[in-house]
Amino acid sequence: MTQRRKVGNILALALLSLLAPGEPLHPYEMARILRRTGKEQDMNIKVGSLYTVVQNLEKHGYIEAATTEREGRRPERTPYAITPAGREELTDWLGELVAVPQHEYPRFRAALSILGVLSPDRVVRLLRQRLEALNAESAAQREQLAAAGELPRVLLIEVEYTLAMREAEAAWVRGLLTEIEDETLSGVKEWRDYHQRGTRPPSVWKELLDTD
Repeated sequence: MTQRRKVGNILALALLSLLAPGEPLHPYEMARILRRTGKEQDMNIKVGSLYTVVQNLEKHGYIEAATTEREGRRPERTPYAITPAGREELTDWLGELVAVPQHEYPRFRAALSILGVLSPDRVVRLLRQRLEALNAESAAQREQLAAAGELPRVLLIEVEYTLAMREAEAAWVRGLLTEIEDETLSGVKEWRDYHQRGTRPPSVWKELLDTD
């Protein structure tokens, strides 16, 4: 079971990880490192909200100013260090993310849940377009791994994971395309009929509207 975090923005996790080695950093240095390491590709983070997250981390005792000198009280000139509470929060939060599967709502899943709004022929065209994009992304990630040379795999596992997910999705999309096109997908004939007639079959409406 996941915990409710005092600072739940995933950017907070990234910032705590930057401070974990023990070297104090200014917020502008944190932003620079996040950009240079491409963390926005790994996490849904918005660097524009960085100062707000820094303030919230300080408020809850996860980080602290490493010096009392604040030129004009400008937060970007204040270096911050992680506190013991911050280290505990970092390891607990990260451990939870690694160990506990979380139910998320990917946009593609949302689209699949109402796919019947589009005609089967249009869906086939769109899925082919998606498959082409997935294959291009996979090729780019394979190139990234190849260009990494002798870097230890532990530094590349997030790229390997993304590649594996892309390839698994591509395989599933190819299978779905085949089933739609050869009409072996259960319900595809009714789906086509719906778009030809413009109304749902009465039996479907009855099943959806029946109360217990």
